[in-house]
Amino acid sequence: MNKVEDGMSAACAADAATRKSEHAPRIGILLVNLGTPDAPDVASVRRYLREFLSDPRVIEDQGLLWKFVLNVIILPRRPRAKARDYQKIWNHEQNESPLKTITRAQAQKLRSVVDALAPGSVVDWAMRYGNPSLDSRLEALVKLGCDRILLFPLYPQYAAATTASVCDKAFQTLLNLRAQPTLRVVPPYYDDPVYIEAIAASLEAELRRLAFEPERIIASFHGIPKAYAEAGDPYPQQCEATVRLLRARLKLDENRLLLTYQSRFGRAEWLQPYTDETVRALAQSGVKNLAVVTPGFAADCLETLEEIAVENAQIFTSNGGANFAAIPCLNDSDLGLRVIAHLVQRELQGWL
Repeated sequence: MNKVEDGMSAACAADAATRKSEHAPRIGILLVNLGTPDAPDVASVRRYLREFLSDPRVIEDQGLLWKFVLNVIILPRRPRAKARDYQKIWNHEQNESPLKTITRAQAQKLRSVVDALAPGSVVDWAMRYGNPSLDSRLEALVKLGCDRILLFPLYPQYAAATTASVCDKAFQTLLNLRAQPTLRVVPPYYDDPVYIEAIAASLEAELRRLAFEPERIIASFHGIPKAYAEAGDPYPQQCEATVRLLRARLKLDENRLLLTYQSRFGRAEWLQPYTDETVRALAQSGVKNLAVVTPGFAADCLETLEEIAVENAQIFTSNGGANFAAIPCLNDSDLGLRVIAHLVQRELQGWL
């Protein structure tokens, strides 16, 4: 081959490489959390609750009776009280809920990790309810050329009302696309050793900062109706497995590390024991020092910052308790990022 041919061959190869690079498929990673109203006012909270409570994964019976209860009883009344709760925890500096602030930070910190694993990949974040919406961010990833998307529901324990709802919404979005991306979903990680170690290490570090030693520690998880579990939802078994592993790692027995469920809604029976009733009973029985950790939440939100840190703290002290500590979630801490990055790297195997 002469020099001219050599030059032409090199130019063609370079051109082919450039064209391949321009059209190379990209990997998208989408972190998804539950959701948040756009503002801590009645109208925004009402809009958020309407979307949330109209999801058949959250309220399975969406019949006429429920529609009456939702539109005539709940939506005219509940948003006012919830707006006040959101105002207590609102990030006024950025004019958004802490859940949105933290989820964004988790995605931003994950980008540096993913850039080293898969250069050119895209990391984004979304909310199942509210904004940024899951469908809008999925569509944005597709427009950026992502033909493989890793969907990461930030729920360590699977529940149909959380993880399955995220999947439902994602697949509904794909229904409208002719060229669908390949979709993977990060599975529940309730027993993952990196997750267990992160929760345990974070709890130990927070306990060392306290001016008191808790006599009891409660691991509080978001509840679901008991009927959902009886119908086959594996959520309670996964919560129990998480706590069992935490007890083993922390060397605490069932009397020191308790499992409870919070945030029940309506008149139906939910998973028990209930967090608020347990907190009250412990205080009335003479327990003076109590800590609550929330392993089922990847980021602090209304349920941890207001329901646990404010409401349950008041229940404890008003019934004879003295010292109460709400342990922060993993959030965007180094330990939290280690969990997220570990799971992303594991689930990207075969795509890298």
